[in-house]
Amino acid sequence: MASTDEIKALRDETGVSVMQCKKALEEAGGDIEKAKVILRKISAQASAKKADRTLGAGTVAAYTHAGGAVVGAVVLGCETDFDARNPEFPK
Repeated sequence: MASTDEIKALRDETGVSVMQCKKALEEAGGDIEKAKVILRKISAQASAKKADRTLGAGTVAAYTHAGGAVVGAVVLGCETDFDARNPEFPK
């Protein structure tokens, strides 16, 4: 069984939920490096499920440098307007 300190260390390093870290450490027999590989696989599977979702909200920003020689545009999408209105979401 994984200790609380090991779970916390893995959580701090990966940012994955405590329960997922605990499960990964138990599956890896306490080996933190193996647990990281397990967490990467789980994250990849979760990302694949979300890849086909429609991004219906977000924000658009454009920048034109003086003289117009440099121009940049960014489209940042998210699933909901709730996310887009979050103060941490770039404006």
